[in-house]
Amino acid sequence: MALLFLSLLPGLLIGIWVYYQDKYEKEPVGLMLRAFFYGCLSTIPAMVFQIIFKNFENPESLIETAIFSFGIVAFSEETSKFFFLRRYIYPHPEFDEPIDGVIYGTMIGMGFATTENILYVLGESGGFSTAIGRAFTAVPAHAIFAVFMGAYMGIAKFNKESRKYMILKGWILAVLFHGLYDFFLMQKAHQELMGLSILTLIWGWVLAKRIIKISQELSPFKNNPKV
Repeated sequence: MALLFLSLLPGLLIGIWVYYQDKYEKEPVGLMLRAFFYGCLSTIPAMVFQIIFKNFENPESLIETAIFSFGIVAFSEETSKFFFLRRYIYPHPEFDEPIDGVIYGTMIGMGFATTENILYVLGESGGFSTAIGRAFTAVPAHAIFAVFMGAYMGIAKFNKESRKYMILKGWILAVLFHGLYDFFLMQKAHQELMGLSILTLIWGWVLAKRIIKISQELSPFKNNPKV
């Protein structure tokens, strides 16, 4: 039970934090929980895709690691999350300001990360150290990737001229940062490069904070908040 609690806690805390980033028009908790559930479901197609390409699971060279991290893991996971965000949340009437992309995107990301976290922490090679380590790395990483994807989707909804470009840009940024993080973490040729995965997260966090600030400023409810 303690390990299960530790598996759930990071996603819960990040979900609460992102809720309060919506300064001017809070989102309904029910829809946020639905987005979280979609995130849990999004692990299924991602896992199926990765099982199909299971032969690439233990890359040796840097090229193989790049293919696996960017083309298999990052692509499948971010595309799966993207599908649920674009298909089920984006058209919803409550998605009525740019920051909502961040809110719902992050909740989907936390659903994915929490499900993944439970599988890792409660798995054969899991345990307390895995729970603590992932609480400060993998789970926040999924939040950062979700901010990129969600923010650009939020901006796209209110910008018809560049809508397709913005949506594509958000997805590409999520895949690139996810792939870069995994690449440094998975490569075996140069152990010293593993530390760059943390620098990737720090860089992503700085950019994510800026993107959140921009999304907040673009809210149509800024001068007439509904909180």
